[in-house]
This record gives sequence, structure tokens and C-alpha cells, in this order.
Amino acid sequence: MRGVSRGAKIRIGASFAGAEVGMNLIGAGLGSLAGRVIGDVAGYIGFAALIGVGAYMIYEWAGEGEGGLDLSRGWGLFIGSLSISLDSLGIGFSIVYIGVPLIVTLSAIALASVGSTALGLAFGRRFGAAVGEWAGLFAGVVLILTGGLFAALKYFHLG
Repeated sequence: MRGVSRGAKIRIGASFAGAEVGMNLIGAGLGSLAGRVIGDVAGYIGFAALIGVGAYMIYEWAGEGEGGLDLSRGWGLFIGSLSISLDSLGIGFSIVYIGVPLIVTLSAIALASVGSTALGLAFGRRFGAAVGEWAGLFAGVVLILTGGLFAALKYFHLG
């Protein structure tokens, strides 16, 4: 992403945030529907989805290769936005079961996504070599822990 214009950075940030929020909305809709159809177990399925996505991210991290997509526009931007937001589908699926208002959650996710993308684009060159290779592992572990924590909170009626 070296030499990317400010406009491209804004486009990438907005695209990534839109994908994150959109996937959360789709996941929340599917989770809500599943809750009506199969009942209380739907929350645990959502939490299992988080754990599964986290495990898959760790699996991908272990065999990660170099991609050749231009993430600043077109199909590369679309594919990049979609790929970084797949975990949000699992989060959205389970988010309806943790009792946080959806608008608050989606607003926080959008702000965090734009902020993280902006920071990544601004400081990626400096920090990329140091932490970039571990980001996938860290994200996978966080999703696994989050899914497990949400399941425990629901099981023990603490959330």
C-alpha cells in the first residue's frame, strides 16, 4: 500500500467499514432467524461460529502466502473488504444473544474498523514488519476466546 493517495485510503477505510457493518447485519439477521427457528441453541451455534472462524484464521496464518491483489480499487478492494469481514458474519450471528443494542455495537464496529484501517495504512510500513506477520494469529486467538467467553456468559446467565 506504499504510495497510496489520501483518497484511496479513505475509499479503503470506508469500504472495509461498510463490509464489517454489512456482514454483522447479515449475521445478526441470520442469528435472529435461527433463534426463532431453533431457539436458545442458536446463540451457542453463533459462539461456535466465532470459535470456528478464529480457528480458521489461525490455520490460514500458519500457511499464509503473498497475495497480488490491488486493494485500493475495483475487484481487489471488493475481495479484500469481503475477506477481512468474514469473521464479522460469525460475530453478527452471535451478537443478538449478548444483549447489547445492535446500533451501539454496529457503530462501535464501524468506528473501530475505520480507525484500524486508517492506522494500518498510516503506520503499516513501520509496524508491518514487526507485528504484521502475527496479526492473523492474534485475531484468531481473540475470536476463539471471545466465542468461548460469550458461551460461558450465556451458559452461566452472566450476560
